[in-house]
Parts: sequence; C-alpha cells; structure tokens
Amino acid sequence: MPSLTRKMKKTGARLRAVAVPAAAACLAVTLTGCGGADITRPSAARALPAATTQAARFGAVDCREAKCIALTFDAGPSENSARLLDILKERQVPATFFLLGERHIEKYPELVGRMAAEGHEVASHTWDHKILTRITPEEIREELQRPNDEIERLTGRRPTLMRPPQGRTNQTVHEICRELGLAEVLWTVTAKDYTTTDSALIQRRVLAQADRDGIILLHDIYDGTVPAVPGIIDALKERGYVFVTVPQLLAPGTAVPGQVYR
Repeated sequence: MPSLTRKMKKTGARLRAVAVPAAAACLAVTLTGCGGADITRPSAARALPAATTQAARFGAVDCREAKCIALTFDAGPSENSARLLDILKERQVPATFFLLGERHIEKYPELVGRMAAEGHEVASHTWDHKILTRITPEEIREELQRPNDEIERLTGRRPTLMRPPQGRTNQTVHEICRELGLAEVLWTVTAKDYTTTDSALIQRRVLAQADRDGIILLHDIYDGTVPAVPGIIDALKERGYVFVTVPQLLAPGTAVPGQVYR
C-alpha cells in the first residue's frame, strides 16, 4: 500500500496539473466574478448589519476599525495540516479552511474536528474539485452537499461558505448555492503556491499583494506553503494587520447565500 505521503503528493500533483494551465485564464475572469456575478467587497458587507454576529474564539474584532486580513487555505486537510494548526495556535491566528471531501475530509476527519474546535472557520471546496461550470446542476449539488454533510457530521455545524475550484462560477452555481445556504468566497491575494516549493518566494508573493480587507489564498497540501506561514503572519502583524476569519471580515454583516465575496 502506498504511504500517505506518496498519496498526498499524488493528490497535490493532480490539483497542480489542473490549476497551473487554468490559473492565467481564470485570473482575468475572477476579477469580474469568474461568471459575471457582482462581487461584494467586505466593506460593503459590513455596511449591512446582521441580526446576530458570532465572535470567533480568538476574540471579537471590529474590521470597521481594525486593519483586517483573512488567511484562507484550500484543498485540505492534508498531512501538513496538523503542523499548520500548531502554527496558527501558537500565534493565535484564526483561519478559514475550504476543505475537499474525497481523499481529504474522509482521510483526516480528526483534523476537521480540530479546525472547528480551535476556532477556525470550516468551509467547503467541493467534494472532488470538479470545475462547477463544466458539470450538470445535479452534479454541482452533489459536489456541494457531500462535503457539507461530512463537515456537519464531524463538527456539528453546517458550512455557510464555499470556494469554487479555480474560482470558476456562474449563474447556475449561484442559484444552487443559494438553495444550499452557501455564499461563494474568492480571494484577493494568491501566492500561486501550486507552482513552487520555495517558501521564501511564497511569502514574498503574499506580502507584495496584501492589503486591508484582503483574502489570502494558500494551499496547505503543497510542501512549500506551511513553512511560509510563520513569516507571513509575523510580517503582516508588524504592518499592523489583524487576522480574522472570513465571517469576521464581513461582520457585523453576514455572507448571503448565492452571493460572491472577494
């Protein structure tokens, strides 16, 4: 039987193979929603107060006043996630995890539980990383419902956020997300960590793009990413940033199902 390390490297290679050629094409369209939808900025979401706001365990942060930024990780859990959680715990930094189902949630259920228990936001990145704009509505529902069911079973809380693979979405995806109670979350900062194992380069790319209300996209399945995280956190804290989950970034507003946020 192949080792978990070998299996995870195969998974990472598979995702890298689809991510790299599509990244340039999707970059242009994600700037307008990767499907034509209106993008809601965090500042706009904060202007629409919700009835209640949940504060993460790391303490309530008012991003109307604080210089907030959200650290997000796609495509886990993986063999690297335990070390990542250790780093986040040591530095008291909350993150948002957009998890994959097949070969990830089902392989590392204890890490999903730990993410939730330690105050992180646990969200969906679909079950099998299928490009949602290329499949049928029935397949889209399955890609979104299966990880939600598993995450709810493991954490006691059903996800309210999802991130479409490659950021690719369209009106059909928006409508199904609305039915399922999911808001779509894109990103403003990408290190393209699927293209390199150079942790110093990953750190430089993040720091060069970071700005207030930023949503940082990283993947803890790749070897160079987790070693870059301590330096990213320390450097951004020195610049005065406060790390929050995506829901905290939007508070006192809340993410609306079927809407796209970036």
